[in-house]
Amino acid sequence: MSALRVVPARRHGREQLWVCLTDGRNVAWYDREAARVNLLSEADRDDVLDALGPFLTGRYTVGPPPVPTAAELVRLSLHPDDDLAPNRPGEALQIALDRDPAAPHRLRPDPRRRALEAEQRVGAVLDALEGAGWRTLHSITLPGGDRVHHLAIGPGGLYAVHTLYARRQRVTVADPLVTLGRRDTHPLPRRARANAARVSHALTAEVHAVLAVHDPAELTVPAPPRGLRVLRETELEAALTGTGASLKPADVEALHAMARDRGTWRRV
Repeated sequence: MSALRVVPARRHGREQLWVCLTDGRNVAWYDREAARVNLLSEADRDDVLDALGPFLTGRYTVGPPPVPTAAELVRLSLHPDDDLAPNRPGEALQIALDRDPAAPHRLRPDPRRRALEAEQRVGAVLDALEGAGWRTLHSITLPGGDRVHHLAIGPGGLYAVHTLYARRQRVTVADPLVTLGRRDTHPLPRRARANAARVSHALTAEVHAVLAVHDPAELTVPAPPRGLRVLRETELEAALTGTGASLKPADVEALHAMARDRGTWRRV
C-alpha cells in the first residue's frame, strides 16, 4: 500500500483522526470518543494500525464502520482539500494574516484582525448550536473572491451570516447602507442578500440573509431591511433556535454534505 497519512478533524463535535492515502482517499478513521478504529477495508488493518500507532491510547476496538448515511457517503468521497467542514471561523482571514502579517509598528490596528475577531466570536455562537441539530460551515469562498462568512443549516432552515466588527461603536442599518460610527458607511445589506441568493442557487434551497453585528455600543435599525435580518451576535442563538422546525435531521445532513463540498461553490 502507498504511504498513509493521519489527518485530524472534528465531526459533529467529536475529535477524529482520518487515515488517508497520499492522493487524499480515506481508508479508515479513529473515533477517540468511541475508542474505535473504523476500517473501510479489512485488508488495510495492519497498515492503518501502524499509521495510527502513535495516537492510540488505552483499549480500543477495530472493525468496519457503521452503515453510513447518504451524507456520510458524500463525506467519504471528498478529497480533504475539497472538504470545507474543517474550516475555522475566519479561515480565509487567518490564512491571509499568516501569509502577509501587518507591519509591527503600524499606527492603526490591522482591520483584518478586527474582522477576524468578529468572525471568530460569531462562529463560536453558531458552532455551539450543534447540540440542537445545527451544522455550520465557515469561510466559504465564492467565485469572484466574495465570501460567505458562515452558513448555518439546522431545523429552522438555512442562514448565510455576514459579520460586522463594531466594538463600542454606534451602528445604523438603513438599507442599502450600514453606517459605522459617524461617517464610515458600507453597502453590506446588498452584499449579504447577494451572497445568500448565490448560496440558495447552489443548494437549491431557501437561504435567509443575516447581518451579525459584533459588540456594538448601539444598534439602530429604523426600518427592517428587505430580505435581511440584523442581529447582535448575542441574539443569534435565540433567533435561530426560536424559529419553527422546517427541516428534518436527514435534510440538514444532506444539505450540509452538499455545502461542505468545495465543488458545489465552483458552479455558483
